[in-house]
Amino acid sequence: MQTRKKYIFLTFLASWLLLFFFGGDQLRHFSFFSGRKAEARRNWPHWTDRSLLESFADPEELQSDGDPSLPSPRERRAARLSIYKNSGCRMETCFDFSRCEKNGFKVFTYPRERDQPLSESYSKILASVERSRYYTPNPVEACLFILSIDTLDRDHLSGQYVRNVDEKIHGFPLWNGGRNHLIFNLYSGTWPNYTEDLGFDIGQAILAKASFYTENFRPGFDISIPLFSKDHPQRGGERGWLYQDSIPPKKKYLLVFKGKRYLTGIGSGTRNALHHIHNGKDIVSLTTCKHGKDWEKHKDTRCDKDNVDYEKFDYQELLHNSTFCIVPRGRRLGSFRFLEALQAACIPVLLSDGWELPFAEAIDWSKAAVVGNERLLLQIPSAVRCIHPERVLAFQQQTQFLWDAYFSSVDKIVHTTLEIIKDRLLPHRSRSRFLWNTLPGGLLALPDFSTHLGDFPFYYLQRGSSPSVKFTAFIRAVSPAGSLSQPILRLIQAVSASQYCAQILVLWSCEKPPPPRGKWPQTTVPLTIIQGRGKLGDRFFPYAAIQTDAVLSLDEHTSLSTSEVDFAFVVWRSFPERIVGFPTRSHFWDPEQRRWGYTSKWTNEISIVLTAAAFYHRYYHSLFTEFLPAGLRELVDGLAACEDILMNVLVAAVTKLPPIKVTQRKQHKETVSQQVGCKDGDAGSPQVGERSPSSPRSPPAKVKGTAGTAGGRRFSQQQDCLNQLADWFGYMPLVSSQLRLDPVLFKDQVSVLRKKYPRLEKP
Repeated sequence: MQTRKKYIFLTFLASWLLLFFFGGDQLRHFSFFSGRKAEARRNWPHWTDRSLLESFADPEELQSDGDPSLPSPRERRAARLSIYKNSGCRMETCFDFSRCEKNGFKVFTYPRERDQPLSESYSKILASVERSRYYTPNPVEACLFILSIDTLDRDHLSGQYVRNVDEKIHGFPLWNGGRNHLIFNLYSGTWPNYTEDLGFDIGQAILAKASFYTENFRPGFDISIPLFSKDHPQRGGERGWLYQDSIPPKKKYLLVFKGKRYLTGIGSGTRNALHHIHNGKDIVSLTTCKHGKDWEKHKDTRCDKDNVDYEKFDYQELLHNSTFCIVPRGRRLGSFRFLEALQAACIPVLLSDGWELPFAEAIDWSKAAVVGNERLLLQIPSAVRCIHPERVLAFQQQTQFLWDAYFSSVDKIVHTTLEIIKDRLLPHRSRSRFLWNTLPGGLLALPDFSTHLGDFPFYYLQRGSSPSVKFTAFIRAVSPAGSLSQPILRLIQAVSASQYCAQILVLWSCEKPPPPRGKWPQTTVPLTIIQGRGKLGDRFFPYAAIQTDAVLSLDEHTSLSTSEVDFAFVVWRSFPERIVGFPTRSHFWDPEQRRWGYTSKWTNEISIVLTAAAFYHRYYHSLFTEFLPAGLRELVDGLAACEDILMNVLVAAVTKLPPIKVTQRKQHKETVSQQVGCKDGDAGSPQVGERSPSSPRSPPAKVKGTAGTAGGRRFSQQQDCLNQLADWFGYMPLVSSQLRLDPVLFKDQVSVLRKKYPRLEKP
């Protein structure tokens, strides 16, 4: 018994010793240890202890949690809920799809009130919408509505701030709580917090906004747009700064920044820290606090030196000579610097936490920008140094593509916004991210034509494929009196004899019906007659009968041999995105008249291949009819031979490449139009007569007789057409070339039996 008690006592004692040894820290929390608590515990030095932190910071500064001007998370959440009452909006819940079913995607802009001023930027936005192919003046047809009230600047301290917007929009009968409305905004909130308060309830409207904060962004509903200045061009825009002779990615500076430094308030943290990465060699970071009315009241010890260094460098020179450009947030998340860097091929390094990047729904910014973290600023230099030169070059090339495709003008920004919304209406027929992020871009790759990459002329190389091995001959016939002229009979026979011809389509453009089927020549390929609508643009309509990739566009008086057709088609298969053909023209700038000139004179350069005898991809029929607005197509119908020029301008605007001229056995003779029984008389049945070539610096030479007068009038209309197209596009898209392609051994002193196309050399 005594032994048992002894063992129990020893076990109890050992248990207590183990408890104190391994669990002493936990036992101190019990109340009976509270008397020795202060003595037993020694806290880490308190962060307001002056003796320890005296040389680093003022304790009162440390007690404040960040910038006092910044709103707390609770304040931000409350502001967000007050502004975005429909924060759960998605296309399925806040958009009426039924309005788009009957007339498709049409956009209506509210009538402008006389007493309501508009800013220059908002006037450009409305003009872009009204210039688009989606515009309708009839609200009954509309799928989407845009206010005429200027909502771009919602800073109530701004002179362009429009008051009482809520009262105005609720008085519109079409408002319907904002449903199916699109609201544009560039600036929101005001000093000191710069919240995203617009000053009115947007309801269920889609918000296209610059400096969009990700917490407020409604994915799949709202659209983030770039911040652009009032001087941003309406259309066209300047080209990017990356040229062929500047391709090597290594430049004088690795990383640069030059801009304002905010001494206090929101956005000051990041810009105040930029001087830490400046080394004065390959990294240049320049700031100035000399801005605003009361900057001298808040200036610190660095201001004077910063201001002196700031004036030593030119901003444009830094953009030209730097590989990377820092794009920090300003008072708001976005800044003009973003578009400036894109244009300059200076890879943007973004320091704007929480920014929903422009058009991120469609654009893959990981291929064109470096997204940094404001809190990890000091790691940026080492991060960009690690990027391989090949990837740097790919980044620079992508900045140029994105700038030109989506950001170089207000037109492109607005049209990209509309196209993203349109893609949401029919997701199964929307553009893939590949189409948005690859040349020629989403605006020029129409999903209504196809969503399969192999159907477009631009992606054969990436896919490792080739266009179809057959072509469709498309002949525009304008013979009078319902008869067939001899040239068209010879043309049909020559084309049908080609080994690559799949079918022949004849567009009958006369008022009288075509001859009966028995009077047409017998061919080895199908021959189909299509009744035209009496318009010049009919030849570029996307007819369902065209099944091949290649289209050979012909006029009935064109004279071609089978060998010429075969060789031109083989050349086109190597350049399926271009126009390849025979008769050519060129354009030039006339400094005296200060306008573009058009000439048929034989020169060393060509920029236009007439569609009287040319191969091109059938996709351009869809682009011509569906991409171009109705007003531009009406221009074509009103001016003789303007459809030729417009098709060349369109293809050049898409590809940024010139057409290709191939060898022709006989010189093309352009026809002078006469009105002889066809509806479209100006392009009707012609008399054959070669127009006298005109000098590039002088008016066209006049030819005696009626044909010469008609030819001069036609030439004048072509000049007018060219200048009106340049004005509409905002620049001259045509590209000149000095290239002509001939067959190998063409006119070489070798046996005819060794030549593949010997008939090309016969007169």
